[in-house]
Amino acid sequence: MSTGSGNTKDRGDETEAKVLSTLLAAGYSVSVPFGDNDKYDLIVDDYGELHRVQCKTAWQNKAETIRFNTHSQTTNDGAYHEQTYEDAIDAFVVRYPDTESLYWIDVAEATTQKMELRFEASIDHPSINWASDYAFDGTIPE
Repeated sequence: MSTGSGNTKDRGDETEAKVLSTLLAAGYSVSVPFGDNDKYDLIVDDYGELHRVQCKTAWQNKAETIRFNTHSQTTNDGAYHEQTYEDAIDAFVVRYPDTESLYWIDVAEATTQKMELRFEASIDHPSINWASDYAFDGTIPE
């Protein structure tokens, strides 16, 4: 259960802490970049292979889906900006606070702007991103 005050910075910090804890418990070395200017939140050392990870918090979109942003949103000099993570990260690790579930999504598999993960559906369609396919228990997928 989320304990933050409800603002996006607190939710993001909780997500980052949960992902960091999960990776450390799985035996990975994890580095945290200094400052807030990098597109990635964590660097994970997978026994010599480094992964730049962006942590995201998902919200329930519909009864059977959750959604998360696959772009960053900033305001500079009063102007709103959105940027994708293409070529800046290797993966998203997404936390769904209602269940404390984590999902690892390779940046090449992510959609632009927002991505939905589906828990169930009456049909099986190639365009559905099944949450179970991305479930993350701490072991980095190959």
